[in-house]
Amino acid sequence: MPPKNSNVARMLAYPEASMAFASLGVVTALPAGAVVIGGDLTWVPSPPASITRVDACRAPKSDHPGLSQVLPRPRLTVGLGNGFSLEAMYLPPITIANATPNMGSVAIAWATPVGDRALRLDLSARALATFGHVQGPVTCPRSALQQSDPGGACWASTPSRDTYEPNAIGAEVAIAQKLGQIRWYGGAGLASIQPRLTVGFTYFNGTTDNTVVHVTLTRVSLFGGLSYALSQAVALSAQIYSIPQDATIGRAGLSWRLR
Repeated sequence: MPPKNSNVARMLAYPEASMAFASLGVVTALPAGAVVIGGDLTWVPSPPASITRVDACRAPKSDHPGLSQVLPRPRLTVGLGNGFSLEAMYLPPITIANATPNMGSVAIAWATPVGDRALRLDLSARALATFGHVQGPVTCPRSALQQSDPGGACWASTPSRDTYEPNAIGAEVAIAQKLGQIRWYGGAGLASIQPRLTVGFTYFNGTTDNTVVHVTLTRVSLFGGLSYALSQAVALSAQIYSIPQDATIGRAGLSWRLR
């Protein structure tokens, strides 16, 4: 397990902001049996060069954890009554850019209105978890391969097939307010993340590297955004989500209440 302030630990933690199962717009109290479907598209920024320099593949080199610049996710929310709702998402193993996900997230949320008519706010709390993995060439992409130096990095003809597991559980609280068709919201969260990277690399001579690197970290998140109601059933949302120690990302979403 690498030190918590090492480049390896920071690189493992970096994708967590993009994969965090934050709320899609404002969390509201849904009646029992209500169903909302939707999805979001998250921008995945490339990690800074300062944290991608690690000792891997026999020699110091830069890893490439940014496998895709976007992360699309479908969502399903079901009202449980008494202010509670259950949310879930699943990404099947369909390759996007260089990333092949097979991961899911679940959350249970509670929401209630507070205040009076002069200043009415919506208060919400969520408990969430993300599990599964994403596969792709993190340690040795095709652009880094070479066959001239057996002692150098990425001595091979085939890119690595590495597996990244986000492994995160956490909770968040938020407040929101309705201003006509627009709702603003903001909040903060706390999560325990246990990212894990399993190297899957075969050298030119057939030797394999199956190194496993993992770390356990605690992270604070901050987020805020706007939702715009196109109708009583359909809303658009935009969000800024930040884990200050790692990354700040943006995402946009669409939700449609079916019943």
